[in-house]
Amino acid sequence: MQSSNNGLGRYGEEVAARWLTAGGLRILERNWRCAEGELDIVALDGDTLAVCEVKTRSERGFQEPSEAIDRTKAERLRHLAERWLGERWPAHFDGLARIATAAGEDPAVEPGVEAQAALLASPAPLPPGGVRIDLIAVVNRLKGAAQVEHYRGAV
Repeated sequence: MQSSNNGLGRYGEEVAARWLTAGGLRILERNWRCAEGELDIVALDGDTLAVCEVKTRSERGFQEPSEAIDRTKAERLRHLAERWLGERWPAHFDGLARIATAAGEDPAVEPGVEAQAALLASPAPLPPGGVRIDLIAVVNRLKGAAQVEHYRGAV
C-alpha cells in the first residue's frame, strides 16, 4: 500500500508542477527537505512566493485532498516556509553575485569571505508580493485527466 501511495504522490506532484507552470508560475524548487519535513513545490506567482503543498487522492478515495491539512500540518508548513526563506531565498536572486559586485569582486568568481559575510548580515528582502501557502489538490480519476484545484492562500 505504501508503495502505491508513494507513486500516487509523485504522480500528483508532477501533475501539480505542470499545472502551475501552465498557469504562469515559475517553479523555484521541488521536494525541498530538511530535518523538520518537506516542501513539495516552491514557486513564484508574479512577485509572490507560493509555497505549495500537494495532496493527491484517487477518485475512489474517501477523503478530499483539501481535507488533509489540519492545524498541526498548517503550522509545520508555516515553519518550513520560514526555514526555506532563511536558507534558500537569497540564492534565487543571485545574492552572492550581487554582494560580490558591491564589494568590487568579480561576480563570475565565488565571492570571498567578506562578501559572503555581508550577504549573511543583510539577507535579501522578502518578495514584494509576500509569501503565501497554497494547496494543490489533485484527484487521479479512473478515466481521463487528473482533476486539479489550486487553493491560493489555503493555509
